[in-house]
Amino acid sequence: MTSTLIRGRTLSFRRAPESIDDSGAYTYESDGALLVEAGVITAAGTYATVRAAAPEEVMEIDHRPHLIVPGFIDTHLHFPQMQVMASYAANLLEWLNTYTFPEECRFVETAHAERIATRFFDEMVRHGTTTATAYCSVHKASADAFFAESLRRGMCMVAGKVMMDRNAPQGLLDTPQMSYDETRAVIADWHGKGRNHVAITPRFAITSTPEQMAVAKSLLCEFPDLHVQTHLSENRDEIAYTSELYPEAKDYTDVYARYGLLGPKSLFGHCIHLSEREADAMSETGSVAVFCPTSNLFLGSGLFPLRALTRREKPVRVSIASDIGGGTSYSMLKTLDEAYKILQLQGERLNPFDSFYMMTRGNAEALSLADRIGTLEPGTDADLAVLDMAATPAMALRAEVVNSLADELFLLQTMGDDRSIFETYVAGKPAKSTLGTT
Repeated sequence: MTSTLIRGRTLSFRRAPESIDDSGAYTYESDGALLVEAGVITAAGTYATVRAAAPEEVMEIDHRPHLIVPGFIDTHLHFPQMQVMASYAANLLEWLNTYTFPEECRFVETAHAERIATRFFDEMVRHGTTTATAYCSVHKASADAFFAESLRRGMCMVAGKVMMDRNAPQGLLDTPQMSYDETRAVIADWHGKGRNHVAITPRFAITSTPEQMAVAKSLLCEFPDLHVQTHLSENRDEIAYTSELYPEAKDYTDVYARYGLLGPKSLFGHCIHLSEREADAMSETGSVAVFCPTSNLFLGSGLFPLRALTRREKPVRVSIASDIGGGTSYSMLKTLDEAYKILQLQGERLNPFDSFYMMTRGNAEALSLADRIGTLEPGTDADLAVLDMAATPAMALRAEVVNSLADELFLLQTMGDDRSIFETYVAGKPAKSTLGTT
């Protein structure tokens, strides 16, 4: 078995930091190393300790002075929306109807779906993202293209065929029976193949009839270990329209609760405008509210109340995501940069250790996958991002006066982008430097 020793400064989180001074929340080695065998980290610690335990013939890669962290995790994005990023629209519903729905109609074509899937995974790797939770389109061909590319690259991905049977163009509509049959086929074809995870994916209540929501419930009853992903309380007009479509529900969250879709593996994109009752329901079921800062700002949807949700008597689990293509950057560094600004506007702070915890272990915990991804702990998959805080001339100038790990992380978060990702490893294999060569 070929072993690889990857050397550099290493940072991995044990838990969420309680403050910027909470050094007990993470493990940092100024001269660290990871021993990787068959795509799995088998040892981690100081270079001297790991090197002494490694086989004599181990292949060694030295990334000093760069910082090695777990690969970034993005918990909500739309792979068919790469070509609608930066589309000019006033709000969510206009953006969907004018740009997004027409673009997603193109994914009925296998060749188009395969081309965009290739480009999507290239961008993930380029930006240091090794796991993402993605919406495909309503077409099974889009899910097949996504999962085939994920399998080819050996990446850990969560995704699903979107279910929608109303309030969209004809080319984007299925039926309750079709959504059941095709989702079931996607599960049979792809779930557990390689590192693929299939998610049950009703787009949101506006585009699913009660009959289709009942189908989503049936699928979850049949496959209770699967993830669920949908949208919730992003935009006030969306909330009002949902109430019209489901007048029997107490509120937007109750629509999903009535169909049994709340739970610890259920991810709800946005959750900006939740009532106290809705936040209680999310907390009591362990459901995850997904913070999408660049999208929320771009579409003018509102400011996500991160601290209000996580510090309440019944705290709500939270993850963070790019929300491509309402989001404006593939970079999780840029995503956290905008998250920082959103909290500033609410009189709160997001320290850089919080940020790096959220996009690594925090998001892994939100996906119930922290036993496999999101840390540098032995026994986990060797998905890594190697970070260069001096990747651009402006960053290099600022880096001259960086005096602490917190300063370095904040510099990376505030000024970094894909150029700051020196290398991305997927299951122990370098992926960014080999783009276009496989």
